[in-house]
Amino acid sequence: MLAHQCYHCKQWVEDGEAHDCWTTTEGALTRDLSDDLRDAWERLRETAAALGDQRIYASHNSIMFSRKSCYFFVRPKRTFLEVCVFLGRRLKAPQVRRALPASKTKVAHLIPIRHRDEVEAPLTDWMQEAYDFSVAPVRAARPVKAATRRPPKKRETVRPTREAARRKR
Repeated sequence: MLAHQCYHCKQWVEDGEAHDCWTTTEGALTRDLSDDLRDAWERLRETAAALGDQRIYASHNSIMFSRKSCYFFVRPKRTFLEVCVFLGRRLKAPQVRRALPASKTKVAHLIPIRHRDEVEAPLTDWMQEAYDFSVAPVRAARPVKAATRRPPKKRETVRPTREAARRKR
């Protein structure tokens, strides 16, 4: 039999076998996690589910948590869980690896989690804030600006011509 490897999910697919790698589940994404990461994932999911009514679903390589819009998601990696929390302000904390503008009012904060003990305050406070912010986001006091490069301003240099230099003499 002929087989090929799916370029999206790297799974071997036999010839004639139905394959749809875009439909995935939480179980499939968390199946290969180490014991520490699995404990951290379970605590993270329990904490998020306790926040209130929401939709939890898997999408390609992430597990999304949303109300009207996604307020945070988790990407299971081999050595850590990458948590992305959407807030209306920029955080400056040692837990936050990167903060990127996601829209005019939201900032995406990437936080790596390696152990169950890391799923506590202030992360749980940020999750609650993101949960509350996701329904009716209030415009930020200062809009979040995307990092854009502006072309340098052209300097107008006026060089005297040879004739003008001669006239001065």
